[in-house]
Amino acid sequence: MDLLRFATAGSVDDGKSTLIGRLLLDAKAIFEDQLEAVEATSHAKGYDYTDLALLTDGLRSEREQGITIDVAYRYFATPKRKFIIADTPGHVQYTRNMVTGASTANLGLVLVDARNGLTEQSRRHAVILSLLRVPHIVLAVNKMDLVDYDQEVFDRIERDFTSFATKLSVPDLEVIPISALQGDNVVTRSTNMPWYEGSSLMHHLEHVHVASDRDLIDTRFPVQYVVRPKSDDFHDYRGYAGRVAGGVLKPGDDVVVLPSGMPSRIAGIDSFDQEVTEAFPPMSVTVRLEDDVDVSRGDMICRPSNAPTPTQDIDAMVCWMTNEPLRPRQKLAIKHTTRTARAMISDVKYRLDVNTLHRDQDTRELGLNEIGRVTMRTTSPLLVDPYAKNRTTGSFILVDEATGVTVGAGMING
Repeated sequence: MDLLRFATAGSVDDGKSTLIGRLLLDAKAIFEDQLEAVEATSHAKGYDYTDLALLTDGLRSEREQGITIDVAYRYFATPKRKFIIADTPGHVQYTRNMVTGASTANLGLVLVDARNGLTEQSRRHAVILSLLRVPHIVLAVNKMDLVDYDQEVFDRIERDFTSFATKLSVPDLEVIPISALQGDNVVTRSTNMPWYEGSSLMHHLEHVHVASDRDLIDTRFPVQYVVRPKSDDFHDYRGYAGRVAGGVLKPGDDVVVLPSGMPSRIAGIDSFDQEVTEAFPPMSVTVRLEDDVDVSRGDMICRPSNAPTPTQDIDAMVCWMTNEPLRPRQKLAIKHTTRTARAMISDVKYRLDVNTLHRDQDTRELGLNEIGRVTMRTTSPLLVDPYAKNRTTGSFILVDEATGVTVGAGMING
């Protein structure tokens, strides 16, 4: 079975955590004692229903305030597919947490309250999903039961979002009317909305095609660790472990190690328990080369005729994640794939208004949760690709060297 990673997005109280709880419940992915604990807590609060949001909102502060603060990951599977869900916060204060959860997603699930329609935060999250190049987006119009399953309400929201999405880079968009609390169109088709002829949310998640989203052309293998076992049986073994970021690796392929430029050929590829005939994203493998070339963490194995160009000048969209603003001349550590360097901010080109998509070119800094275009120079060359081409080699994080805190996430422009 293949794997689908998807992240929820949307405004506060649109029902993201409740929807995930409903998916887990109806997919039989909850233990009986978990469900009993949630039912007991719901009754203790005086609810006449089971608060399914409690299945993901586990922090004490989340349960006290009734909002999601941190990203909660949940795992479940159906006979068709495995799933990893990132339940991300809807509050504007925690936009950075939403970016974290959506950065590895194959699909973004944007919820809106049918009573309120599109909100500023709904638009903000749609823009962020577009910037993160999440290839599939589902707009779930939730709480249809509170508007008497009115088709006109759904059609109006669908028109508004479709019109807004035309300004973004959204290759695949699906709009589904649901009620997370009642279960309408979540796992099974609802009889309360006979006017809706599409599939249920679960059916769409099981069948959306994600295999073609991976870059299988440009071979990229960042080396994470050099494997040299301390064993008499493997005293000649030398392998280079990492996760395939792009392309397909096979024994016998001609490769080059960057940044040294040393050529070699793949002798074999090992997984954790056996030798494999090929490796592709996102497999984690150990690659053996025919020649004893100098390879260390941070190097990248590529094809000789299709390799990234090392560069020290980075042009990127950056989401800033800390209270202290990002300013020109600021010095930070940059982590790109398995390589670490130091970087200095050259310029802040503009700040992007994620509600209107207006580029504010008068700003000279980025504040907390703001997104803008930034140029920087690194102390050593990085082996980068445009983010639109490869989400792994086209992204990086910025770290405050004094505190070790991640302060920014970047997407490299082409």
